[in-house]
Amino acid sequence: MEKREVQASVKDEKLIEKRRTQMIKGAVSLFKQKGFHRTTTREIAKAAGFSIGTLYEYIRQKEDVLYLVCDTIYDQTHMRLEENIDTKLGTLESLELAICNYFKVVDDMQDEVLVMYQEVKSLSKDALPYVLKKEMEMASMFKKIIVSCVENGELTLTEEECDMAAHNIIVQGQMWAFRRWSLQKQYTLEQYIQFQTKLILRGVIHT
Repeated sequence: MEKREVQASVKDEKLIEKRRTQMIKGAVSLFKQKGFHRTTTREIAKAAGFSIGTLYEYIRQKEDVLYLVCDTIYDQTHMRLEENIDTKLGTLESLELAICNYFKVVDDMQDEVLVMYQEVKSLSKDALPYVLKKEMEMASMFKKIIVSCVENGELTLTEEECDMAAHNIIVQGQMWAFRRWSLQKQYTLEQYIQFQTKLILRGVIHT
């Protein structure tokens, strides 16, 4: 389940990163509208602002774009969470802060999150396990925070309950993207974070 290397004929790493960022942005918009299978590489190239020939200097096949979309979402989410949370503090305040930061990341990347879950099934058998592993790593980050709270006497939960609580947080955050057609008409992001955090903490504190 190692990260799959996406081959590029260009050697300039900064240029590769720049072009792939453009490619991912264009692809997310297209995948959202048409789905992965109905989107062509020519359309992705056009949306990214360069030719089909240039596109193939940075990928080898269309699935590479979807893989890059998924990998980028997880990398950015991990990076932003790691910058703003401490998994070892063991306080309810640190758990609340982690939930808040995660929900804000989902809000910033809601199109990407939506596309990833709609289209991840289109990844090949060699790419899918890696993406699923990244999903589990994200849940593990929250589990570490919850376990630290247990060890610090802030919560009383079993190992299985810590695991389930971590997955619940991931799902509640993603729901802001999945059900935005309804939720974002009723709540601001701040209200959603407040309500969900209250419900999550109520569930683990009274377990």
